Amino acid sequence: MTALETLQRYWGYSGFRPMQEQIISAALEGKDVLAILPTGGGKSVCFQVPSLMKDGIAVVVTPLVALMKDQVENLSARGIRALCVHSGMSGREIDTALNNAAYGDFKFLYVSPERLSTRLFRSYLEVMDVNYIVVDEAHCISQWGYDFRPDYLQIARMRELVDAPVLALTATATPEVARDIMARLARPVRPDDSCGQRDFVLIRSGFERPNLSYVVRKCEDKTGQLLSICNSVSGSGIVYLRSRKRCEELSSLLSSSGVSCSFYHAGLSAVDRSERQNAWREGTVRVMVCTNAFGMGIDKPDVRFVVHCSLPESPEAYFQEAGRAGRDGLRSWAVLLWNSRDVQSLRMLQKLSFPDPSYIEDIYQKVHVYAGIPYNGGDGARVKFDLQEFCRRFSLKAAEVLPALKYLGMSDHLSYCEDVQVPTRVKILMDRNALYDVDFGDGRLVSLLESLMRLYPGVFSFTVPVDEDELARRCSVRVPELRQMLYSLSLEHVIKYVPSPEDSLIVLHHPRLMPGNLDLQPEKYRFLKENYLRRSEAMISYAGTDDRCRSRQLLEYFGQKETSDCGHCDVCLSENRLEDRIRDYFSSHPGAGFEDFARYCADPSSSMPRKALALCRELVDKGEIF
Repeated sequence: MTALETLQRYWGYSGFRPMQEQIISAALEGKDVLAILPTGGGKSVCFQVPSLMKDGIAVVVTPLVALMKDQVENLSARGIRALCVHSGMSGREIDTALNNAAYGDFKFLYVSPERLSTRLFRSYLEVMDVNYIVVDEAHCISQWGYDFRPDYLQIARMRELVDAPVLALTATATPEVARDIMARLARPVRPDDSCGQRDFVLIRSGFERPNLSYVVRKCEDKTGQLLSICNSVSGSGIVYLRSRKRCEELSSLLSSSGVSCSFYHAGLSAVDRSERQNAWREGTVRVMVCTNAFGMGIDKPDVRFVVHCSLPESPEAYFQEAGRAGRDGLRSWAVLLWNSRDVQSLRMLQKLSFPDPSYIEDIYQKVHVYAGIPYNGGDGARVKFDLQEFCRRFSLKAAEVLPALKYLGMSDHLSYCEDVQVPTRVKILMDRNALYDVDFGDGRLVSLLESLMRLYPGVFSFTVPVDEDELARRCSVRVPELRQMLYSLSLEHVIKYVPSPEDSLIVLHHPRLMPGNLDLQPEKYRFLKENYLRRSEAMISYAGTDDRCRSRQLLEYFGQKETSDCGHCDVCLSENRLEDRIRDYFSSHPGAGFEDFARYCADPSSSMPRKALALCRELVDKGEIF
């Protein structure tokens, strides 16, 4: 079966998107590939098609638990066997999944990066028939990148155990980041290896989005501007903010003004997040007001506008989030609303993001005190961690603690895993035959018990993890109703019901060190801090530069040298209008020359911008104005 036939069989598409076929061909030739495709460019197909065409299983490393679950569900719906392993699973569940990956007939294993270094994973990896090592969000492996994650560095060690080609994919990589990704994922040279180190093939799509108009507006009344956008642009939209509280406030305000909207952030329960995301995806909710926790992996084609009401931390983050608009190729808008307070906030964030090393070491010790771990103890421990309780106990601020935890991860002392989802668990306590003699009074409860028995054969013997979404679908109820039904059965002692908790975890990488012995890698600290400052200043510069095409600014930041004005961003449109105003001046002032126009521009009542003189000179030099 050819690549196109595979695509048609499983996806029903008649052809590939730009660059997909080239990437797939290189992968099928056994080459290591770094593919840089814009958001919405169809990266998943680039590794799913070649893996289906070869024997074995693809190991897909991705940092997003919600995304890996979506991918597994989507593949399963197409008749493709896939599974995942992440921190929210119990040891027994992980062991079972890895056993199935090694010895079962599965084609894809999605794994979160913190699992790569565990002895259990590595022991199974040695016996897996791996056809590809797939690295999703590959920029996370680069310290040059905007979202560096130390656990990604474990991928290079996988190559010591598995001789399979790497397929690395990302939507955002500057030339420095691309070089770093390829260097860190390079195939190790073995003593008996006659071919030496295999070179990476870099396949980079152009970053242009011809249907996406970038608009930047400096304004004090962001709410008024946002309402105007919501009322004048049809279709669905996303509004990004940095603050969870502000998301809720703005969503309420838009709703009271007649805009169909909801809010989304990481502080909501998994059920709430899932329901809100589905409502927006299906069109029940038109506008989602959210933090950057929303949007990753969502392939909704008809998003007509993405509005940022806070300055993102980097052009990479902005480009990825703005790129969620217009995936269907129709005209869409990426709007950035900002003012001087946003610049102040971003510069304050620069200071908070890299706290003093002494503060970072203090947080390291307090984490161990919080968990009751003595010196020289705790190696590999998984600590249930409540950030708010931690801050209350030690009189700290979460905005300062989080960056310290993040850097402790970057310097390989611990891993901080937020919002780890642990499945709901159920055990049927009654004998199977006795169940049929019980009058439950509610047919939905009977349907629920029948679904439990069909889906989970061990439910009479063990407390088994259950898929709430699947159970709710089979019982034709929503997840909150399902939970109420499970609770009712538990009150009647029909089942044992352990609701799904949502916790954060800290995984300790080594025994607790004495004060003063912590290696915070000062060179790495300086390097990461300087890169962070460079990226955030580039974002401030983008917002404040109003005389160069927005698209060109972004393309050049990502290293695309051959660029041209897009013609439809706010700068290009204003220059087109400005050219018309200049021509109108000379039409209404016969015989006027450049010096006359310069005097006119100097008159405050003319309201001509400063760049009008330069544009006029260009028109004169071209002979278009005499």
